[in-house]
Amino acid sequence: MNVFEITNKVPIQHMSIFSKLFGSSSAASEEDNNKESKTSLPEKNISIDEQFINNFKKNGGKFLYCENSSEVKEQFENILQENDWYESEVLCYETSLFDILEDNKLVFNKISDPKFLFSTCENLIAEEGSVLFSSKQIKQHKPYELPTNIVILAKTSQILGFKTDGLSAIKKKYEGDYPTNITAIKYFEKAKEEDFTQYGSSAKNLYLLLLEDL
Repeated sequence: MNVFEITNKVPIQHMSIFSKLFGSSSAASEEDNNKESKTSLPEKNISIDEQFINNFKKNGGKFLYCENSSEVKEQFENILQENDWYESEVLCYETSLFDILEDNKLVFNKISDPKFLFSTCENLIAEEGSVLFSSKQIKQHKPYELPTNIVILAKTSQILGFKTDGLSAIKKKYEGDYPTNITAIKYFEKAKEEDFTQYGSSAKNLYLLLLEDL
């Protein structure tokens, strides 16, 4: 199954959340929505979708909401153009993503110096605005071993409230083929010198392409 295949039935209530935040057409960038992310409601009054978006942006992540596969491809190309990554080497282990790399003449075989990691993820954790990976996406790499630049393709159905929810979802998803190296990345910009909470972390320049599938 192609990674971009999604259901066409979208609940009106769910869509209204993203339409309100980002508009109903193309994906909105972090710059376009900077003001909205700073004026969020108390967490107990917002959905897990909004909570994730607010915390993800607070951590420095770059968020792009896509209504369909065409917008995913368009936004992916915009990222390549913005960073001058055309014809670059890319770290990617998932065969379902190879088509979009080939379409953009990106090298993902026999790489030595990848410009970015392109992958899916296990889940998106609203509580801390983090992205949860496993060996299915990043093999046995530790965060500091991954490229500084990361582009993630995820779906709205992958947004969960807490990390424990994510671990439960992984267990249910894989059953007998349980993955290893379950890792969460949550820092997406260089830490301020006085911020000791990020000590020992590996900050990443991370773009999230969030595809509507509910």
